[in-house]
Amino acid sequence: MPEAYIIDAIRTPVGRKKGSLAEMHSADLGAVPIKALMERTGVDPGAVDDVVYGCTETIGSQAGDIARTCWLVAGLPQHVPGVTVDRQCGSSQQAVHFAAQGVMSGVQNLVVAGGVQNMNAIPISAAMIVGQQFGFPTPFSTSPGWLARYGDQEVSQFRSAEMIAEKWDCSREEMERFALESHRRSIYAIDSGRFVPEIVPVGALEADETPRRGTTLEKMAELQPLTEGGRITAAVSSQTCDAAAALLIASERAVKEHGLKPRARIHYMTVRADDPVWMLTAPIPATKHALEKSGMSVDDIDLFECNEAFASIPMAWMKEIGIPHEKVNVNGGGISLGHPIGATGARLMTTLLYELERRGDRYGLQTMCEGGGQANVTIIERL
Repeated sequence: MPEAYIIDAIRTPVGRKKGSLAEMHSADLGAVPIKALMERTGVDPGAVDDVVYGCTETIGSQAGDIARTCWLVAGLPQHVPGVTVDRQCGSSQQAVHFAAQGVMSGVQNLVVAGGVQNMNAIPISAAMIVGQQFGFPTPFSTSPGWLARYGDQEVSQFRSAEMIAEKWDCSREEMERFALESHRRSIYAIDSGRFVPEIVPVGALEADETPRRGTTLEKMAELQPLTEGGRITAAVSSQTCDAAAALLIASERAVKEHGLKPRARIHYMTVRADDPVWMLTAPIPATKHALEKSGMSVDDIDLFECNEAFASIPMAWMKEIGIPHEKVNVNGGGISLGHPIGATGARLMTTLLYELERRGDRYGLQTMCEGGGQANVTIIERL
């Protein structure tokens, strides 16, 4: 089977709630890593076959096929098309999959894959709320087919995170310790310069501004749970934030024709689904499926990235599959670095690639929970 190579990957810093990137138009934010990617690789932008970008809440500054708009705002050739992907939280990881599939099929040779999200400008669930003016209180509740299959029970990530914490016995204190460790790891990564090579500054913003440097277990314990009597609080949840990231995916032919040096190859990729009401459990069956189909074990994987939408998600995933925390999110995750939904998949893959290179490791596995009870899994091999 033809190979799909990662030539380069780059991301913006992550801007916090009401932070440095809050007022930036999504197209301009998404254009930053695309432009940097073209400059760093030296590839002729006119040779790019497509731009596949993840984004959710595609209204306002994110409407009108944001992938195409980002490319144009970057000042790049008009003949290159773009397409926007919405697989909820996994949108830009799926963008990488689509790019790799295009290359491996022989239809395309060079594809830019990534994502963008400005959660300050367009809040989470904005698209669902907008639907209310057209008579749709939620995307599901007025569908007879949905009601016949799943009833009228609440469908929300917050309920799902609580259900998972209960089923896998993740106590509030354990989740707070996990969250504190996420902040510790990301702050160390920032202060030691680990992220510098993977980040392109946006104006004066040169580093992630989301980690809470002054947080403690005592401060976390003071927070009220999101639901009465629940375990999930803001401290163990991912943050509202803004960011963009992009990767250049190339075929063997493109590598030769453009004189490129691959940094990694896509070793395996899959996407699986689970109960949409539980919503956030799919990384478990998806990872099991990926390891089985690829003929690999947990021991074969050097580093894992499992998105920290809520602490209960990676904690349940690690317990179920037997993955040691020492190999997971080694530079922190969504709790400390934020979860800019449409961009997170590409951000995680960028960080995973650089960390594999820094350590001299070989295989990295990335997964994340997604709306609709879905999960992508990508295994990359550093070259």
